[in-house]
Amino acid sequence: MRRAGILTAVLVFAAVSFATAAAQDKDKKDKKDAKKDDPAAATPAQVKLPPQAKTQPEFDAYKVAAAAIDPAAMEKASDDFAQKYPESEIRILLYLQAMNMYQSANNAEKMADMGRKVLTLDGDRPEALLGVAQFLAERTRDTDLDKDQKRAEGVKLTEKALQTIDTDVVVPSGTPQDKLDLYKAGMRSTAYYILGTIFLNQDTKESYPKAEENLRKSIDALPAQPDPLSVFRLSVALDKQGKYTDALEQATKAVGLTQAGTPVGDASRNEQNRLKQLTANSIK
Repeated sequence: MRRAGILTAVLVFAAVSFATAAAQDKDKKDKKDAKKDDPAAATPAQVKLPPQAKTQPEFDAYKVAAAAIDPAAMEKASDDFAQKYPESEIRILLYLQAMNMYQSANNAEKMADMGRKVLTLDGDRPEALLGVAQFLAERTRDTDLDKDQKRAEGVKLTEKALQTIDTDVVVPSGTPQDKLDLYKAGMRSTAYYILGTIFLNQDTKESYPKAEENLRKSIDALPAQPDPLSVFRLSVALDKQGKYTDALEQATKAVGLTQAGTPVGDASRNEQNRLKQLTANSIK
């Protein structure tokens, strides 16, 4: 799967949110008081505040659950916490952490399961929308009887994530703007990669240009950190359209970003060699 760490920043934001919980409570009270005298001081309606514990015992239980060291234990701790505190706002943070841990362990199916649990708590959460959509993009096979439905759901979830990245990323006050911008850019890059992958896997003449468009957007969204898999798949999308010179350029970039002996590295080198032969034959 692409970039195992796309959700890492969620955990950073979650940890910081509780370190600043008391300050935020005071800040919200101050802002509420300020609104009475100055409407211009109101918090923008689109901004979401981080979820917080309502009581100290709830927060203590959260800290114990969040200390789980492997994905299965994290999932169980999340479920146990949710059962004990069924109205808690911070259940979502535990399931996001479980989702991230399963992704890091390359367990895509369980990652998607945790993502769906997040979406039952907040259907607009872009990290979970992308996590489930990425699973559908990567693991749907042409032999699946419901492949069209799965791919359509993947597109729907991804398009929704692109709409909510700017409104539903929850971060504590004081988060540096550059870090927030980088995090959002990473999510947009992932979203366009997912769309590009879905269209590429549809494997039709009409879907290849859509794959090319979205994979280019994925790379452009994070130009300083090009993802090798996005670059490789862009090469394939161009190849499928008969744009062999452009495809070779992208395959060569993918080779430069990868090592031989890795799946994407070997695939990039095979694609590069194939395109070299095609372009050489076309010149003769």
